[in-house]
Amino acid sequence: MGVVAVCIRPGFLESPSRVRLVGGPHRCEGRVEVEQKGQWGTVCDDGWDKNEVAVLCRELGCGDAKGTPSGYLYEPPADKNQEVLIQEIRCTGTEDTLAQCEQEAAYDCSHDEDAGASCENPESSFSPVPENVRLADGPGHCKGHVEVKHQDQWYSVCQSGWSLRAAKVVCRQLGCGRAVLMQKRCHKPTQGQRPIWLSQMSCSGREATLQDCPSGHWGSNSCNHDEDTWVECEDAFALRLVGGDKLCSGRLEVLHKGVWGSVCDDGWGEKEDQVVCKQLGCGQSLSPSFKDRKSHGPGVGRIWLDDVRCSGEEQSLEHCQHRFWGYHDCTHQEDVAVICSDGVHEGKEDDKGRGNDGGVVWGKREFPQAPRSCSLLSPAL
Repeated sequence: MGVVAVCIRPGFLESPSRVRLVGGPHRCEGRVEVEQKGQWGTVCDDGWDKNEVAVLCRELGCGDAKGTPSGYLYEPPADKNQEVLIQEIRCTGTEDTLAQCEQEAAYDCSHDEDAGASCENPESSFSPVPENVRLADGPGHCKGHVEVKHQDQWYSVCQSGWSLRAAKVVCRQLGCGRAVLMQKRCHKPTQGQRPIWLSQMSCSGREATLQDCPSGHWGSNSCNHDEDTWVECEDAFALRLVGGDKLCSGRLEVLHKGVWGSVCDDGWGEKEDQVVCKQLGCGQSLSPSFKDRKSHGPGVGRIWLDDVRCSGEEQSLEHCQHRFWGYHDCTHQEDVAVICSDGVHEGKEDDKGRGNDGGVVWGKREFPQAPRSCSLLSPAL
């Protein structure tokens, strides 16, 4: 009688397990979890590469494999009591399910090593909206790599899906000054560690936040961390009226790079007055005469701004245009002065109260809200 040997390929020896992706922006991206004996657990990233991701994407009915991000990045993280079930899965890339791949039971793996997967999203109508934005890894919150947040997960942004108009919106949303630089900058610390935002932002540059910008379909970008976007904004600055006999009248000064300076009156008129009074919560401009404007005397030191242009509809000077900082053809005899109707002030004096020359200082706005406070932002011309 002959002997028949039956060899069973290592794999899920029970009935084929279910698999899912958890914590991602859609069902085709996230931390890899498999179900065994009615319990969901994670998969260690030992040997995990695009062959395994390709099989997983095929099993879930998603598109092509896009990447192998760390599963540890997706939030909420795996519960500490949840088991890591699989140490390593080995696929050729041609299998239909992970159950057909070789696998090894977990013996030495923590959730810091959870595998993740990113597949193309077949639901092309999916257009995620970023919930928040930050500039990371820079010298302060107004310079750095662009990162957006969606469903408690931070994503890096590649330059192919970005524009200077979107950078202007980010600078405005963060309470910074105008966007002065946008470039592609490789961000090695995020290589393979931070998922990439795969949707293009179509901003006009006038929006208050990125949430106001139309968002393209997910998957419209295809890039890597060599193309991460770096944006630099001017720092925000404060605003004050000095030299007047009332809280809401005086020579206009702005704070830039830690130095107070005046504003030249070239092109300055009633619309600009109205924006300043509105921003300070000082009621309406009293449209002072030339003599009244000059009664506050000339300033000293730097002249920071010239050719300021407002429509009068802006809630603050942050939305008005002006020449670059320090560029002017003025003397202090042309310093702007503003006289408002002393309306009920909706702002709040900072810890310094009055400045050295008697003016009331209205400090930078509390990041990132309170548009009527006196941080001054300006879109690039």
